[in-house]
Amino acid sequence: MKKPYEKPVIQKLITGYINKFANIFSPYGKKVRKEIDGVPISSLIEKFGSPLFVFSERKLRQKFREIKNAFTLRYPNVEFSWSYKTNYLDAICAILHSEGETAEVVSEFEYEKAKRLGIEGNQIIYNGPYKPIEFLKTAIQEGAKINIDHFDEINDLEKIADELGIKIKAGIRLNMDTGIYPQWGRFGFNLENGQAWRAVKRIVSRGKIEINGLHCHIGTFILESKAYEIEMKKLIDFAYKIEDEFNFKIEYLDIGGGFPSRNRLRGIYLPPDVIIPSIDEFAEKICDTLLSNLRSGDYPKLIIESGRAIVDEAGYLITTVNAIKRLPDGKKAYILDAGVNILFTAFWYHFNIEIDREVNGPCEPCVLYGPLCMNIDVVEDTAYLPPIPRGTKLIISPVGAYNITQWMQFIRYRPAVVLIGENKEVDLIREAEDLTDITRREHLPERLKLK
Repeated sequence: MKKPYEKPVIQKLITGYINKFANIFSPYGKKVRKEIDGVPISSLIEKFGSPLFVFSERKLRQKFREIKNAFTLRYPNVEFSWSYKTNYLDAICAILHSEGETAEVVSEFEYEKAKRLGIEGNQIIYNGPYKPIEFLKTAIQEGAKINIDHFDEINDLEKIADELGIKIKAGIRLNMDTGIYPQWGRFGFNLENGQAWRAVKRIVSRGKIEINGLHCHIGTFILESKAYEIEMKKLIDFAYKIEDEFNFKIEYLDIGGGFPSRNRLRGIYLPPDVIIPSIDEFAEKICDTLLSNLRSGDYPKLIIESGRAIVDEAGYLITTVNAIKRLPDGKKAYILDAGVNILFTAFWYHFNIEIDREVNGPCEPCVLYGPLCMNIDVVEDTAYLPPIPRGTKLIISPVGAYNITQWMQFIRYRPAVVLIGENKEVDLIREAEDLTDITRREHLPERLKLK
């Protein structure tokens, strides 16, 4: 068949320079992926359609065990609590709960989802700036760990204590300067300006809440392990100040999450293999600080709420090239059947882009657009691809964190999600949407019906 004519474009191609990183900055290495965990890309798309999210159970368990080993080999009392907001698909949560993780939630919706999977209240950590008082009461009655976020929440807990006739155990959330910019100051009580100490004294003055834990989450995708060392030291110092002054016992130190996956943040020049510390480096800083600053015989529970570093690299998105065009500046553009409506983290990362077949020809810079009729629908603005034909499948990764929880039904239906088991089983873990999913909660008044 005669190939369609394409107007030639003259474009300067830079192939990269030899350097101490072995020329890893050259963008022209072709990446081909024909399968995920031994299951062909073609068979996945044939059965479940495109676009398609694919999760690897093998990779998910492997990443969790890496983090678990990094901490438990260095400190004797560690709890891992799965961050539901990172990915709350039942199958993903169930795998991590089977590995021994408890549940960390930030809403009544996530709490109910954990309970639905069989997680008891005393295995749930309830965080977040908004906890409706009636649901807060339920969480307390069921034994959940509560980390207080603000003074109004102190008032709510005291009202519940009066109503139930009990003294409530709760942790308080802190924010602090660990050298990370911008500093996360929205959540919890600030340590440096004395707000956290005022909160403690406020709690003590009423005698209705017993402080038994400290929580702090310093940010997201943290690349500096030193920040966790600073966080840990400040938490320990504050814990002992509370214990010595008011005779409370701090039973746990919850350091949140924030560990990075091997993804490439926009604005970062170096690749993930160079810039992202290993989980062992984080664990060593945290556990060494604990062991060198805790008092003799004191081993409070260390709680880790890691999400992204566990699930991100277990997730892939398969998408199909639907159209090819040249932009006014001569740059090639590919239009995909998946956009930022289902790939929210495209605003944060430059993904790993692989193609499902060998394609001859030189790579050139191109843009990957989604299917939305919106100018912001850019999946990747600096991809380097050979001249791939229409119908080619692109495999985008890592996409396991935050996309499933932050995706939205906008213009197009959300796609199916499948899980590849450790023995190559392929299970549908979320069906693709159809019109009934969108309209079933709508109500059209009789007077507005067209027929």
